[in-house]
Amino acid sequence: MAPSAWMLFLSCHQLHQPAEAAPRKEEAASGGAFRRLSLSSALSLPMFERRREAAPAEGKTVRDREAGEGIKSSPPPPSSANKELEENPSPLAMKIAVEGCMHGELDIVYDTLRRLEEAEGIKIDLLLCCGDFQAVRNTDDLRCVNVPLKYRTMNSFWKYYSGQAVAPYPTIFIGGNHEASNYLWELYYGGWAAPNIYFLGFSGHYERPPYNEQTIRSVYHVRHYDVLKLMHVKEPLDIFLSHDWPLGITEYGNWQKLIRAKKHFEEEVNNRALGSKPAAELLNKLKPPYWFSAHLHCRFPAIIQHGENGPTTKFLALDKCLPGRNFLQVIDIPSNPGPHEIQYDEEWLAITRRFNSIFPLTRRRFTIRDEQLDTQDDREWVRNKLNTRGVKPFDFVQTAPSFNPSNPVSNSSITRSGRNPQTESFLQLLELPYLLDSSNSEEVDRNQSSSQPGNMLDDEDIELPDEDEDEDAIDE
Repeated sequence: MAPSAWMLFLSCHQLHQPAEAAPRKEEAASGGAFRRLSLSSALSLPMFERRREAAPAEGKTVRDREAGEGIKSSPPPPSSANKELEENPSPLAMKIAVEGCMHGELDIVYDTLRRLEEAEGIKIDLLLCCGDFQAVRNTDDLRCVNVPLKYRTMNSFWKYYSGQAVAPYPTIFIGGNHEASNYLWELYYGGWAAPNIYFLGFSGHYERPPYNEQTIRSVYHVRHYDVLKLMHVKEPLDIFLSHDWPLGITEYGNWQKLIRAKKHFEEEVNNRALGSKPAAELLNKLKPPYWFSAHLHCRFPAIIQHGENGPTTKFLALDKCLPGRNFLQVIDIPSNPGPHEIQYDEEWLAITRRFNSIFPLTRRRFTIRDEQLDTQDDREWVRNKLNTRGVKPFDFVQTAPSFNPSNPVSNSSITRSGRNPQTESFLQLLELPYLLDSSNSEEVDRNQSSSQPGNMLDDEDIELPDEDEDEDAIDE
């Protein structure tokens, strides 16, 4: 699993779908019992195996249209529809809600979806979040979030972590540039951040708690290691989530309207500098039918045609959870009735296992031989493991005290991140060493020992710039 810049990969997970759906023509031979979803924090990789003949998903934009000073009031039932993602809805479909930047406002987003269900007479099957989720359990976590002090608020995730509330919809999220990085580090390979709330994971990060002024920012940057792993995904995806936008995506949509609304984007748009180059490379390589992003706090649709006769990708960036903003999109993904469940993805587990030998623990360059890139043997090994153990992720485990409103101040110091039992069990499943703390610091130099030639990869981070908070405040 992986987030990072979060490159977040829905690494290794699938939502199970019954097998009767008709495959598309180009995949008729292989069929498909799963829908593959690719999620990425900055680049994330969730996976559902695709049914290729199914009609494109219907889309409905959802926003809180209530005016007001803040976002604490309950939003009214949203009903505005958008046509960019809409075609013919399937009579049997998963209704998937996609959210932009959560910023810890789980109560408001869940309440908005409940009101939508009541207004439209529908049932939401899944919620996906494109980053800045802010899984803050307590005040210690809050100190590990890279935001100005005035934005450091507990919000509502802690209630779902403690069990005081339960997520009403299966929720999958990737990371962004404003996260409780210490907690997500525990779930490096992905895992349940709270009951019914799944984090896709990190990839290729070496920063560990406690963070200083530099590492609290660099921990969410994208790494070349992340991109390399995603480039080895061969099976088709349905949905890709990233926090940042792919570089150049504005050329495929109404960029004039964008810069009228966000004037401070004009220079970057004109210089083709807005967005992430690695995300653009992955968009061109993976060509998913749907790509959702967040980060820049505005809505922006685009359609990318891959070659003259190639497939298309429908892109949509979503806003953050505020009154009157387009922060939710509901789409219909053709499927059978269910039941649905999150499962490990065989291909991503194989990639994770293969690339663990070059796991970057420092900024130094690392060498990789061509034969290290072949995951076929790992794929077969993983398949046998999953056949024996099963494909469901390991159970949620609470590893830290939850926020207590009656005693909100914590005097503890964050010296290091603990080992989460989910992560330990995951590594035991794949028979991999635990490399996330200093107990394995001797492993740092292991990639420098090879005398064989290979491709040199610069493992310096690819910065994910912060959105301009001052400009954003003006927009609000």
